[in-house]
Amino acid sequence: MTDRVFVAMSGGVDSSLAAALLADRGEDVVGVWMRLTPAGTSSDSPRCCGTDEAGEQARRAAAHLGIPFYALDYAEVFGQAVVDPFVHAYARGETPNPCVACNGSVKFEALLGDVRRKFGATRLATGHYARVTSDPDGTRRLLRARDRTKDQSYALYMLGQNELGALELPVGELDGKDETRRLARDFGLPNAAQPESMDICFIGGDYRDFVRDRAPEAFTPGPVERVDGSVIGAHAGVGGLTVGQRTGVGVATGERLYVLRLELDRSAAIVGTRDEVVTRSYGMRAMTFTAGGPPANEFTADAVLRYRGTPLAARVHVSMDGSTAELRLAQPTLVAPGQAAVLYRGDEVIGGGVIDRPLGA
Repeated sequence: MTDRVFVAMSGGVDSSLAAALLADRGEDVVGVWMRLTPAGTSSDSPRCCGTDEAGEQARRAAAHLGIPFYALDYAEVFGQAVVDPFVHAYARGETPNPCVACNGSVKFEALLGDVRRKFGATRLATGHYARVTSDPDGTRRLLRARDRTKDQSYALYMLGQNELGALELPVGELDGKDETRRLARDFGLPNAAQPESMDICFIGGDYRDFVRDRAPEAFTPGPVERVDGSVIGAHAGVGGLTVGQRTGVGVATGERLYVLRLELDRSAAIVGTRDEVVTRSYGMRAMTFTAGGPPANEFTADAVLRYRGTPLAARVHVSMDGSTAELRLAQPTLVAPGQAAVLYRGDEVIGGGVIDRPLGA
């Protein structure tokens, strides 16, 4: 195995600076870009990191740094692991996080696997704002970025020791985007002023139009009902609704009503007041832990329920096989099924999972 470090270069300034910082400290750096759309096509979003335009930005940055550069095609993997599940989640009334899916299945499964198998390298760097540290016994820990306002550790919670052992996160120690851009200018990077990517990088417009084109069956009109079963209106399809939303439900009652749940078998949206919607307990699925397993079958943690959300005190009870858990929050809140719940102790990511359903008060 070589000691080269491969840098996943998206075409943006963060990953380009990661490559520059590693090269500046004398590392043997190789840039690699992931094609996420078929060759010769553009994403719905002009800022998708997997288009030809983004690949050219990454290539130019690598050329400026004088490092080798490879372009690898992951369009099929991205479609199967990120785009299709995104559409299917909305079609079944869930609210997915495609960045989490991309990190887990594309960057740290497909790409890291190829870096190891095809290139014989042991290290992969990205431009994520987070940190990785090592204990004396070799255990790797995933921490929030130095700048909490730019922290992206939420989207990396699924990484285990296998991935963390290979991971380098050079920009996680910086003081934020201002320092990133200053350093990028100092290195003369051609994309130093590149705008930040969007949350849903492969969609440039309304996500509902994207889902409707691919899952029209999710836009069958249905009733809007109160929790007592009374019908108060109609909606245009569950594919355009998310649990917790307050606007766009299609009713006007003078009350602030939120989507409580979606009943797919009859395309019904159940709405209620905030007091009727929020709860303390949620079931979680697809649990993962950075150390390989939970700290205990039952433990306390701070739960972050959406990207850069406020940490909430919680107690977690993990099933015997470690794949599911019950999350009980110290205060009632509203979380949509399909969203990631990430568990922290201080700055350290313990792990997380996907919100499956509310369990009640």
